[in-house]
Amino acid sequence: MAGKPVCHNTQEAVPTLRGQLGARVAAYGGLPLPADLNWLWTVGAILCTILALMLLSGLTLTLAYTPDAGLAFGSVEGIERRLPAGWLLRAMHMTGASFFMLALYVHLLRGLYYRSYQPPRRAVWMSGCTLLVMVMVTAFAGYVLPWGQMSYWGADVAGKAVGALPLVGGWLEGLFLGGDAPGTPTLHRMFALHFGLAFLIVGMVVGHIACVHARGSSSPSASAVPERGMLPFHPYFTVRDMLAIVLVALAFVAVMCLWPELITEPANYRPANPLHTPADIEPEWYFLPFYGMMQAVPFKLGGLLLSGGAVAVLFAVPWLDPAQGAGRCTPALLRLGAVVVLAGSAVATACAGLHHMQGGWLLVARLGMMGYYAYFLVFLPLSGRCGQGAEV
Repeated sequence: MAGKPVCHNTQEAVPTLRGQLGARVAAYGGLPLPADLNWLWTVGAILCTILALMLLSGLTLTLAYTPDAGLAFGSVEGIERRLPAGWLLRAMHMTGASFFMLALYVHLLRGLYYRSYQPPRRAVWMSGCTLLVMVMVTAFAGYVLPWGQMSYWGADVAGKAVGALPLVGGWLEGLFLGGDAPGTPTLHRMFALHFGLAFLIVGMVVGHIACVHARGSSSPSASAVPERGMLPFHPYFTVRDMLAIVLVALAFVAVMCLWPELITEPANYRPANPLHTPADIEPEWYFLPFYGMMQAVPFKLGGLLLSGGAVAVLFAVPWLDPAQGAGRCTPALLRLGAVVVLAGSAVATACAGLHHMQGGWLLVARLGMMGYYAYFLVFLPLSGRCGQGAEV
């Protein structure tokens, strides 16, 4: 009869969905990639693995954390001392943050060296730069949450830096801190930001991978059709990715269990004290280059603009180096040297950020900052002009 419901549609839908999922997995595994991809292309898989670990450990830690100025430090201590395996969860989360940022910087340098931002992959580069900003904001928010000495004064320095902006600085500082000084409102804001951005990052990673699939992967040869041809993603590259993940996992465990001082700040194991300013206020190591740039300028606004500009300039890279095929014009040794100078400049600025910005360290910070910006504003335009001349 016309009004009688059809019961077999639901039963038939299950195999259909399974078939669609299987087809998508098969299509992902059969994605053609250049055969000349080297080990630097495994960093993407490493990042995805660490991100999954960060999400799982972070979600578990939120069950026992209290975002209150009077209780936050005690709740973190309780996680480490009373929660079953709480010390391990927090150690994994802290170590994961450092390893994630290190892998992200390596991923960025690889993209710069092989010019992965050239058409038709500008969307891939822009989504990656957006991910970098989101991860940095999330990492800073997470750094504030333990509410130790460095967490408190790091939030205080960040609030005053934002307050140096003209016109909207005071409003932004109040929005960031929730008052005149870091306190419970600051913790609530940082907790919401850290928790919410984590899920947005997952969505952005999916979009980034989708862009790679749509535009195709770059390759060391910078050619649309590499000389060695194309190979399917599975099993030729999945095996290499899994081996790289295992090697990073061994290093991860070694740092977490044997050398935790490499990624931790002893002062942050003391509760926040607004009445006692530490002798040296310093952020986590992955923020030190930008912190050094901010200190290298005698006035706050200039330091803030140069520090923020060091990240913002990454979004302009595809247009600073517009020539297609420029990688073939510029010698590989020269490109490698330029990237080494870029990384060395960032490290020098980071080292200066660890010390009082005066005398020799002030000179090191300014030279490092000049070397960093010279790569983007001098080397890339000149190499792009060389590539355009070669095409003509």
